[in-house]
Amino acid sequence: MTSTLDDPLQSPQDSDSEQSIAVPKRRHGKSPLASVANLPYRRSNASLSTLFASTTSLPSSQNNTASPSESQVGTPTAGTVNGSVFSPAGSTLRSPSPAAHPAQLGANTETRDLILRAYSPHVSLLASQDTEELIRHKGINGGLLEILRPFGERVQGKVTIRDSSGVSRSWEDYGIRFTGVKDGLESPRAADRQSIDSVGSGKRNGQRSSMLEYKPARLRSGGDVPQIEDLVERHLTFAEEQSGPIEADYLNHKDTESRESNAPSPFYLLYLRRLLSGLPMVPSETLSHPVATVIAISSRSANPIEELRNLFHSSNQGEHRLPQWVHNEFLRYYVLVHDEDYDDITTSMNLFDQMKRHFGLHCHLLRLRSTQCVPSDDGAIKLPHCEWTSAAEELAEIVRRETSEDDEDSTPCIFDSDANAIRAFVREMVTQSIVPSMERASATWNDQVASRRRGLSGRFMSLSKRFTTFGGRNTSVPALAGGGSNYDSLQGFYRPDAPEAIMRKLADYGMMLRDYKLAHSTYEILCQDFKNDKAWRYYAGANEMAAYLETAYYSYLSRVGAPYNALRTLVLGAELLKMRIGSALDDAARWSSRLLEDRVVGPVGHVLLMERIAACFTERKGIATGLTEGERKRKAGFWNMLATEAWLRTEKTSQAERCLREAEQLYRLEEQGVEFDGMHRSLRALQEAVKANRNGPQHFDGADLLGDDLELQTQTVETLQDPLQQDFGGPRSPLRAAFGHGHRKSLSAAIAPMQPPPIQTEFGDPLGVVPSAYQGGLDLNSAVSQHGVDVPAASPIVERKTPREDGFE
Repeated sequence: MTSTLDDPLQSPQDSDSEQSIAVPKRRHGKSPLASVANLPYRRSNASLSTLFASTTSLPSSQNNTASPSESQVGTPTAGTVNGSVFSPAGSTLRSPSPAAHPAQLGANTETRDLILRAYSPHVSLLASQDTEELIRHKGINGGLLEILRPFGERVQGKVTIRDSSGVSRSWEDYGIRFTGVKDGLESPRAADRQSIDSVGSGKRNGQRSSMLEYKPARLRSGGDVPQIEDLVERHLTFAEEQSGPIEADYLNHKDTESRESNAPSPFYLLYLRRLLSGLPMVPSETLSHPVATVIAISSRSANPIEELRNLFHSSNQGEHRLPQWVHNEFLRYYVLVHDEDYDDITTSMNLFDQMKRHFGLHCHLLRLRSTQCVPSDDGAIKLPHCEWTSAAEELAEIVRRETSEDDEDSTPCIFDSDANAIRAFVREMVTQSIVPSMERASATWNDQVASRRRGLSGRFMSLSKRFTTFGGRNTSVPALAGGGSNYDSLQGFYRPDAPEAIMRKLADYGMMLRDYKLAHSTYEILCQDFKNDKAWRYYAGANEMAAYLETAYYSYLSRVGAPYNALRTLVLGAELLKMRIGSALDDAARWSSRLLEDRVVGPVGHVLLMERIAACFTERKGIATGLTEGERKRKAGFWNMLATEAWLRTEKTSQAERCLREAEQLYRLEEQGVEFDGMHRSLRALQEAVKANRNGPQHFDGADLLGDDLELQTQTVETLQDPLQQDFGGPRSPLRAAFGHGHRKSLSAAIAPMQPPPIQTEFGDPLGVVPSAYQGGLDLNSAVSQHGVDVPAASPIVERKTPREDGFE
């Protein structure tokens, strides 16, 4: 049993285990599918198939149908906004009519609901050792956290929330995130020497490893874009392996006409979900800070009340105390886990009554069976998979299952009675404790802190703070007590009780309670405060949440060097713009092109963003019914062609054919609707290249793919050999020749970024010894040379010589 408790992604040199994993590394320059033969894939492995189900399963009807509460999510009303995501500075946009383009609104439902559910309250979990042993006895190695996480992501039934105006609204898709006490504080790539050493000593001594050693907390930290790229690449490779000829490919659902052309691909949805999973816990935003802590003991405890007190002290002042920039005055919820198989319910009920007398009404008696459940038992169900796992955690699970000798699905089973008990517990805790406590806190902070800043006196205080001696713009002396800034520039954070920190928490509570009007008004106030204090990371975060994309993006890249946050800002901003349709679709495509231009994404994200740009132009309709003026069909077709060529370079033929089919329909190739001969030849060349690659990857270094047509052969070789890596100052690209010019910004944005990322994180070591390209101050060549990884010279982010106007200076 101890062999299943190892960290599956520890580097070989860090582990003293005899069964350390050594998966062959994929060097730069080799194709992804060329190395598949050396990987321990098992095509018939049911355990792996369940992990890749999110991108290989047929879509269910419920994914395309919004619930009544979800359909009520509206777009902002008309008004003038200052350079925000909704429009350029000084412009006025009208809210689109839902009846105007119902197909477009339906296509955006998936991304809208995903963003809506991404900002959910985080609830940390602190369980006693006997509770963890009880859950481990059930066959669930991850302890109480593993069994609770999937049930918290969607609360059973409707959850009613009252906003700051006193209006109640019910939500059917509300959820919470169960996390470990220290989740989000460590980098997922940091080597956990203590955990690794303890695993080795535990194996030598024949002792059981603790729950943290089964799956280190660092794996649940997100925010690493190269890991997200590796994960989506894994899903893409698995899909290519499992798919047959494209005409009979079940991934395309056989009926290609019924699929919406602008619907996001499952791989893009996975990319977006992992981008928002495992949000790092940082001082500048409190979205991942816990709103409550579940303190759990079991009925096996010899001294339960004393143990509860010890756990509370540990979370408040002891070893599980969060950093000083985390507000520690949040809800504590006490749970007694009763063993249905071996313990007396009468004794547990008496103990539960005693708990309520000591700790109040925020208590629950959770009745679970301690017997291990197997699939053949009556009422056995599979433990649901977590939707919001981090990329590091999913990669670790993939590697563990690939190297396992068991080909059966290793997902643990639980009894149906246990599942019903957990659902009831989660619903009671959320509806009766967590949401009411968050509502009370929001009302208190809004009345005591934020309301004072919204009036005339609050604005005067902000001006006086800006231009007086203490905390002024040009002051060179530190702020003194009793005046000036509350920002500690040396440590880089506000104290949790500072007004700015409380208001940021109020705004984030508004996001998590879906009171967006309160949240947006509070973020706008904070933008100026953070700028006056020169708290640039806080400033960028507030602008991100207020949807001031230009300011947030510039600050993240140029001032604080946070490319992950910059990527998150523009990806979410583009998706929000895309929901508004109309002229906002052009802005969405423009912001997505900015990410390609600045090389913030890797090769997989690059192609996925190309597809989203094409979808934006596809949805762009004419200025009036029946007119084509204002449509962007040719731009959409062009971006689909670029995506096709990029997918072929990564040997993803199924994805390439899907994009090519969209381009053919937009250019009306079958109807001879292509008006440019060069574009017609390029489309034909891509058709032949896709056809040649259906039965396996073929390299584009020969002219024998197209038969005897010499002109088409020449065009194909020039088109597919290296057009995306050519400089405009060099040989003419066939795509450029097809248009007759090369000065378009959209074309340069598509061609320039197609360079390999500085580090290709390996399939066998997605977390360990290779440092992230997103971590500054590292000598990447020396850091990875000993591991045999080729490091290109290109940098993923181009530093601008001239800073952009940030809109506030």
